[in-house]
Amino acid sequence: MSESLAPAAPPSATGRPPQADPSLPQPPLPSSESKAKAGPPAAQVGPPAAQVGPPAAQRVVPLRHPGRWITSAVALVLLAQLVHGLATNPFYQWDRFQYWFVRPVIADGLAVTLEVTAFSAVLGLAGGILLALARLSRNPVLRALSWAYVWLFRSVPLIVVLLFLYNFSALYRTLSLGVPFGPAFWHVQESKLATDLVIAVVGLSLNEAAYAAEVVRAGLLAVDQGQHEAAAALGLPRRYQFTRIVFPQALRAIVPSYVNQLIGLVKSTSLVFYVSLLDLFGSVQSMGSTYPGDIVPLLLVATVWYVILTSVVSVVQFYVERHYARGALRTLPPTPLQQVRLALAALRARIRKEIAV
Repeated sequence: MSESLAPAAPPSATGRPPQADPSLPQPPLPSSESKAKAGPPAAQVGPPAAQVGPPAAQRVVPLRHPGRWITSAVALVLLAQLVHGLATNPFYQWDRFQYWFVRPVIADGLAVTLEVTAFSAVLGLAGGILLALARLSRNPVLRALSWAYVWLFRSVPLIVVLLFLYNFSALYRTLSLGVPFGPAFWHVQESKLATDLVIAVVGLSLNEAAYAAEVVRAGLLAVDQGQHEAAAALGLPRRYQFTRIVFPQALRAIVPSYVNQLIGLVKSTSLVFYVSLLDLFGSVQSMGSTYPGDIVPLLLVATVWYVILTSVVSVVQFYVERHYARGALRTLPPTPLQQVRLALAALRARIRKEIAV
């Protein structure tokens, strides 16, 4: 005998759900585990709630910096006063400055300055590299001699070194090469070999090598030890390890410091005047003694030429640093021309923004 299920009762007129018949079997109530498996209840279907619109656009007022404007104004006023004084003070004699600036005697002194600087820079850097390698070597004798050289020439003023070399012939009239305490195979008169240019180059190179040695040593120590181990693991000779792997990486740290030394070397060439070599400063001093009324414009000539030389070295330094930064930086620093273009573009964009507001 089959039992038929009664159909569900229709909803009442009051809208309330119909009551279940107690005579019929009821479904089991869901347990707590089944509720957890079922997850959160479904969202109710209905008309979407009213969305709140975005707030009205507001202009962001930048933070004011009155101290910057005051400092900039004071600096501009001082600069304007300096330029006005240089332009209107007759004591500077700018007409005589223009006359002396391109005179052949000044050009000859400038050529001597460039020649002494070039030779001293190359010899000083080469000597500095050798001294730095000796300082880092495993040979205790080389380490001691390198340290003593650096200690001595960093302690003695450059003018003393130049004057000592200038009077070197009083101590050793003849220079010879041969067996110690034995016969000499080659000898030459010191006065014939030590000209004014040679004395200046040797003195500046000896002094520059001491400082360049510390600069190069610092750059070599800045290279990661893993680079040395990787170069040794490749089985490369030590000479190739240094020239192909270690030294190119060390140049990134060496260049800024050594260019600073090079700028100091350009200015240090003014001391060769005391060993009777007429460089730029020597020519200015000589002309100032002959024309006492033109001392100030002549000093201005020397100042401007030294500024030009150091500025050229600084520009070369920027591009050399940029070249050796290619493997270390994701984006190379912009050149001065690129910086000007970026600044003008940012200024135009700011002006357009201010006009639009």
